[in-house]
Amino acid sequence: MSTQPQGRVWFIGAGPGDPELITVKGQRLISQADVIVYAGSLVPREVLACARPSATVIDSAPLSLAETHALLRDCALGGGLAARVHTGEPSIYGAVREQAALLDAEGIAWDVVPGVSSAFAAAAAAKVSFTVPGGPQTFILTRLSGRTPVPASEALPGLAAHGAAMAVLLSASEPERVQAELLEGGYPPETAMVLGHKVGWPGGEVVRTRLCDAAETARSHGFTRQTVFLVLPGQNLEVEASRSRLYDASFTHGWREAAQMPDGEASAPVAAAPSHAKEDA
Repeated sequence: MSTQPQGRVWFIGAGPGDPELITVKGQRLISQADVIVYAGSLVPREVLACARPSATVIDSAPLSLAETHALLRDCALGGGLAARVHTGEPSIYGAVREQAALLDAEGIAWDVVPGVSSAFAAAAAAKVSFTVPGGPQTFILTRLSGRTPVPASEALPGLAAHGAAMAVLLSASEPERVQAELLEGGYPPETAMVLGHKVGWPGGEVVRTRLCDAAETARSHGFTRQTVFLVLPGQNLEVEASRSRLYDASFTHGWREAAQMPDGEASAPVAAAPSHAKEDA
């Protein structure tokens, strides 16, 4: 007696909203899926434009965990491909673990396709970098404590004390608190910041500001939801950024010998690169 082969569930990061910022793999799986369950409050319907006409497409916004699981389970046990489409990057403030635990309990195979976080989409839209030669080499992604608690050891002032670049997500409703806790942690008031609002969505925008003006900037622009705060210490967004040594003619690495500069001619000033700089950095 033959048995029907079991299908699979794919958790897919849809990115920040722009339908073109989903991965090729994610788009392919959506186009092949028999059942697509997506977070309609955060994932634009346009992301699913590649779905087959015969696919069942369901918005999970009004559904409970049990109801969502039943849709994925029934599809997979019937031999189909189920796509569970989440916003951004599934590993960051996502709900994959609780859904995957239910699938594991029933022996259903699942995998994850990464997505673009709103933090990186905002940096791209603003044309800024979190790490800079001669400046921050560490990036912290965090949030304020709220309905979802944050461990005391990860409170914003303590993280700010490191002086690293930072992205603060899921905190748009309290810009005054974000500003106050970053200042409390030791960032200078003039620290450069970028506020990214609904990046990737129609009408989304990024605004450059300073830490001391961050709350006022957010309020004046109506950024009370779907906003990421980028903190960029040691950077002046109004002047040309320092350059890495990696592509400087006078810098030797594994794929290139340093050029001999003519007597009296100096190469353009650049910030020091770490000794372990990768050839493709």
